[in-house]
Amino acid sequence: MKIHEYQGKEIFKSYDIPIQDGYVIEKIDDALETIKKVQEEFNTEAVVVKAQIHAGGRGKGGGVKYSPTTEEALANTKNMLGMNLVTHQTGAEGQEVLKVYITEALDIKKEYYCAITLDRAQIKDVFMVSTEGGVEIERVAEETPEKIIKVWIDPLVGIKSFQARKLAFGLGLKGNAFKIATKVFMKMYECYIGTDATIVEINPLVLTED
Repeated sequence: MKIHEYQGKEIFKSYDIPIQDGYVIEKIDDALETIKKVQEEFNTEAVVVKAQIHAGGRGKGGGVKYSPTTEEALANTKNMLGMNLVTHQTGAEGQEVLKVYITEALDIKKEYYCAITLDRAQIKDVFMVSTEGGVEIERVAEETPEKIIKVWIDPLVGIKSFQARKLAFGLGLKGNAFKIATKVFMKMYECYIGTDATIVEINPLVLTED
């Protein structure tokens, strides 16, 4: 079963994984009220408007719009709801955008990639991270595979703290960012097992300026 970004983030919240938070709308009549709600609750003028479809590559297709003002956020929401979004994963036919996710805007310093899935050849779970976040991981695997760090986890034992630290170290994180990332990786694996997921992925996992 595929789920939307906003649904995945609700699951992450239940596992205490920090997220870029917001609200979903299906009708343009709810847009202005929701934009103002996000601005007030998360103390931000700027918001991000995101199309909710079951495909990656939304940003390149025009399905993710940074909106520094209320007016731009409203215009982007109007343009996005009902649009046919074409990405490298939808095929030429695209997908109709029936829901839009309006989130807080973050001051991003660096983007990373992280995911957990089953490595059938090893009969173990594999936790992958990369400094090349925000792009298609398939392209990273083809062009710069050395930038993907992998740790294999025995599902009968589960992830160990030293493995989570190895992943954070591989991303070059230090100080408080290192500690937070280690905790996030532990929680991600807990989520992966607890939901019986085939894959748990965060792309991008962001390091903020603060």
